[in-house]
Order: sequence, then structure tokens, then C-alpha cells
Amino acid sequence: MNKISRSVDITMTILSIILMGGNYLFPKDIMHEILGVALFVLWGIHIALNRRWCVTIFRGKYNPYRVMQTVINCCILLCTIFLMISGIILSNHIFTFLNIQGGLGFARIAHLLASHWYYLLMSLHIGLHVGMIFGNKGTSTSAGPSTGSGTRRTAIIPRILLALVCAYGIYAFSIRGVWKYLILQQQFFFFDLERGYIFFALDYLSIIILFATISHFLAKILKNITGVNTYDFR
Repeated sequence: MNKISRSVDITMTILSIILMGGNYLFPKDIMHEILGVALFVLWGIHIALNRRWCVTIFRGKYNPYRVMQTVINCCILLCTIFLMISGIILSNHIFTFLNIQGGLGFARIAHLLASHWYYLLMSLHIGLHVGMIFGNKGTSTSAGPSTGSGTRRTAIIPRILLALVCAYGIYAFSIRGVWKYLILQQQFFFFDLERGYIFFALDYLSIIILFATISHFLAKILKNITGVNTYDFR
């Protein structure tokens, strides 16, 4: 089950990066619609695989970490609903049989706004669960005297690399103008053709890593404060 869930999550992340490129990545906009529908199908699978969280949302006590996790998850769900509705209204191919008239202006703005908030919240969501890996690997301090210093030196390298990627993520977040979309200062999606598709993918991947890192360490702080040692709720 964990392997299936991981595969679904990775596929959803890749699709999200691709879809953030709008119609610029494909010669025909029908591909954007097909991938969008595929993402929503994967969301249904993701929710089914993690239905325990949905069942327990109204059970148990809420500590700061669980509040943070619940707010992020519920906001992602809200963004997903807006993306689905606006995507159906804007559809030029798959959902034309619905013959929806009007609402294009609202749908365009809603799709732009919801997609960027979804991307940011998805990154925060990833950070919460990457913590399960970080918490079990590479953080042990129980090495013996002969290997302890070497282990600590080895652990510094990935941290430096992570810091560099996060620094670039801040740069990408700014140069791509993502913050402008989040507050609707930019109401039309702009794709920088001069930077090309490869840099687009690298930029948006670094943004995921940036916000995932932020949520991971914030979660660690909240868990240490409240004494929560396991990721009980997905």
C-alpha cells in the first residue's frame, strides 16, 4: 500500500509541475485538459488511500501540529474544488457537452488563483510527510567514537545542498512572479519562453522543495513543543 501511495503522490507532483506551465507546454490545449482530469482522478485515489485521515478528522484532540496539517489539507481540497469547477467551465474539448454558457471571466481568474495556491499548499503538504523519511534516516547521533565525526561531516553535505536549493527556490519564486499570482497582482499567466522548459521545471521543483522544507521544519518545531513523536494523521 505504501508503494502505491508513494507512486500516486510522485505522479501527482509531476503532473502538477507540468500543469503549472499552462497550455505553453503543449501544441494543443486538449493535453492540458487531459492531464488535469488525470490529476483529479489521482486525487480521488489519493483520498481513498488515505481515507483514515478523513474518518478521524472529527476525532481526538487537536494540537498545533494537527491544526496546521488539517488547515493545509482542507485548503488543498478547497483549491482542488475550485480548479475542477473552473476547469470544466473553461474546457474547450472534454466538457463541451455540458454546454456551459458564461462565467468565463470568473473561471479564468479562479483557475489562475486556485492553481498557484494549490501548488504552494501541495508543497507544504509534501513537507509534512517528507518528515517521516527524515525522521527515520540520516539523523542518528548514536555512532561510535571512530565514526561519529565522519557521519556528522557526511550529514552536512546534503544540508548544504538543501540550503542552496531553497535559496534558488526563493529566487525562482520571485523571478517567476508566483507571489503575484497568489494575490492577483498578475491576472494573466506569463510563461518566460527565453528561460525555456527545462528551467521552468527546475524553477518550480525548487519552489516545491523550498516550501516543503519550511513546512517540514515548522512541523518539527510544533511536534517538539507538543511532544508529538509520530505522524498519526495524514
